[in-house]
Amino acid sequence: MDKQQIISPEAALPGRSTPVTPTENHAIFGTRIDAAVPEGMEEIVLGMGCFWGAERLFWKQPGVINTAVGYSGGFTPNPTYQEVCTGQTGHTEVVRVVFDPAQTTLDQLLAQFWESHDPTQGMRQGNDIGTQYRSVIYTTSQTQQAHAESSKERYQSALQADQRVATITTEILPATAFYYAEDYHQQYLEKNPQGYCGLGGTGVCMPPQ
Repeated sequence: MDKQQIISPEAALPGRSTPVTPTENHAIFGTRIDAAVPEGMEEIVLGMGCFWGAERLFWKQPGVINTAVGYSGGFTPNPTYQEVCTGQTGHTEVVRVVFDPAQTTLDQLLAQFWESHDPTQGMRQGNDIGTQYRSVIYTTSQTQQAHAESSKERYQSALQADQRVATITTEILPATAFYYAEDYHQQYLEKNPQGYCGLGGTGVCMPPQ
């Protein structure tokens, strides 16, 4: 099969009814990885290639209070990493980011998102090829959706001003099911400081509003 083509729901792997539940606390924050979003906080789900480096990027941001890596945007319920890697689940690797809007803004987080990967590469990110590496923003409110779409337009304009002709391929949709990745993927680069990180931006900065 072509791993750069999203599989149809009918052809996707069946998955399972039993979810993967994190058994360890967050290696940075010390809290439950699967904790509910506290009142007054916000959640957004972002995909920008391999989720190891993406998670580290966001746990370092001021105002972020929790992160987790997982799978979303596809069809297979409760997939394993091995299944996602086949391209037969429809999912992409994502980071669940929970943040305090009193300490950071959605626009600041989205600026980090756009600047820290190449959102024009379609079903790949650098040497990582396949639908699991596609760029995505999965929003949890209409306000987030509007902000994400507006930020995409601004970053596309910045790319064009820098003589980049490529079109942003980032998928921006309301969030659907988020499936936690296995324990060993959570905060992977904290546990394995010399581990692989494929993040690489375009060098183009997000223009201010």
